[in-house]
Amino acid sequence: MSATPEPGAPLGGRSNYGDRPLERADLLADPVAQFEAWVNAAIAAGVAEPLATALATADAAGTPSVRMVLIRGIGPAGIDIYTNHESRKGRDLAARPEAAATLWWPQLERQVRLSGPMHPLDPAASAAYFASRPRESQLGAWASNQGAPLVDRAALEAAVAAVAATYPPGTPIPLPPHWGGYRLTPSRWEFWQGRGNRLHDRFEYARVAAPAAAGDPGWEIRRLQP
Repeated sequence: MSATPEPGAPLGGRSNYGDRPLERADLLADPVAQFEAWVNAAIAAGVAEPLATALATADAAGTPSVRMVLIRGIGPAGIDIYTNHESRKGRDLAARPEAAATLWWPQLERQVRLSGPMHPLDPAASAAYFASRPRESQLGAWASNQGAPLVDRAALEAAVAAVAATYPPGTPIPLPPHWGGYRLTPSRWEFWQGRGNRLHDRFEYARVAAPAAAGDPGWEIRRLQP
């Protein structure tokens, strides 16, 4: 018997959220600091891959694409990820240098959304991060033409072996010319806390053109309808 529901039938697995409130007074003035606090809470809660992020981009025609990536840097200017510049997301960002991202932490019933321009990092920053990666990951970055068709797994393994022969153990592996980092500099953040009966708490940080005074972090915070 198939477990697939009949067309139009409600899907199972619906769950209600708890009653952990999020109030305006709970939020820090700086969204990056607020994000770091929630990331640390996710780590403390044992969330698997707490920096796993759904990153959405669009090509020149506006066709969207989304995939999971790992955040590898958090700073005042935004979040950093690393990838193949010739991949789908790399080509999208070359055509439209903007992106949106979402993180979801089910144990905490929390979601963070951010969006804004996204640009390549300085090659020196990419090289420094690449040098910190495990050697096997460095070899893979050289061997893989990310997202391109592949005959079979053996062809990929042969490509990795060829790169390994070029850079034997003890030989530094340089940054591939097709690989590096991007920084998403958010113009908007949203912090979402699940609540009972789908009456979730949502707060948006929107960048203001001119901060009100010296020391003002430059963000307007407002509550959103669930």
